[in-house]
Amino acid sequence: MVLIPAHNEAATVGAIVVEVRRCWDHPVVVIDDCSTDDTAEVARAAGAIVLPLTLQLGAWGAIQAGLRYALRQGCRVAVTLDADGQHEPASLGALLAPIRAGQADVVIGAFPARASRARRLAWVYFRWITGLELADITSGFRAYNHAAMTLLASREASLLDYQDVGVLMILRRRGLRTLEVPVPMHPRAQGASRVFGSWWIVGTYMLQTSLLCIARVGYGPRPPSRSDPEPLR
Repeated sequence: MVLIPAHNEAATVGAIVVEVRRCWDHPVVVIDDCSTDDTAEVARAAGAIVLPLTLQLGAWGAIQAGLRYALRQGCRVAVTLDADGQHEPASLGALLAPIRAGQADVVIGAFPARASRARRLAWVYFRWITGLELADITSGFRAYNHAAMTLLASREASLLDYQDVGVLMILRRRGLRTLEVPVPMHPRAQGASRVFGSWWIVGTYMLQTSLLCIARVGYGPRPPSRSDPEPLR
C-alpha cells in the first residue's frame, strides 16, 4: 500500500495519485491531515482511498495512521511518499527490491544533493549526535516491511513530532535493518519545507530533536530480555 500524508496539497496530490496508480497496481491511500483546501476531494477523484483525520497530527501522526490502516487491511509492505511532488513514483521499484530480496526491513530513497545549507548542517549534527550512518536522514520516501510497519504503528513510536531522526533511532534500537538507495527527486512544486523553511525553524527542529536524542529514545541496540516476543519478520 502506498501512503501519502497530505495537508493542503490540492494543487499536487491528484497528479501524484494518478502517477502512483499508473506505476504500481496496489492501493493508494491519502491521509488528509485536516486540510482546509480540496485535498481530500482531489485525491479521491484521482482514485485514492482518503483517510480524513479529525485532529491535525502532523506528518508522522498521519503516516502512523496510514500504517495502522494498512496493517488492518492485511498489507505486509507499505511505501510512504510526500504529496508535494518531490518524490518520483517511478522509483517505487527501487525501494521495494531490497525488501523483496530480504536485504532490509526499511529502505530509504536518498537524494542528498537536494539539501539546502540548513539541511546539510542539520544532517551533519544529527549524524554526530546519534551515530546514524545515513546520507539522507530526512527523506520521507521510504518502504517498510511488515516488521517495521508493526513497530512504527505501535504506541512506542507515537507522538514523535519530528519523525526523521526519532523513527530511525527506534528502528535501530529494535534491530531492524535500514538501507538507502539512490533515487531522483524534484524541487517542491509549491510552498516551503515545514522544517527547513527558515533558520529559526531549523533551530527549533534541532533543539527538539536533540532533546529526543538526549532522552535516549531508541538509543543503541536494546538488550534482549526473556519477556521479549520473537522478532517480527
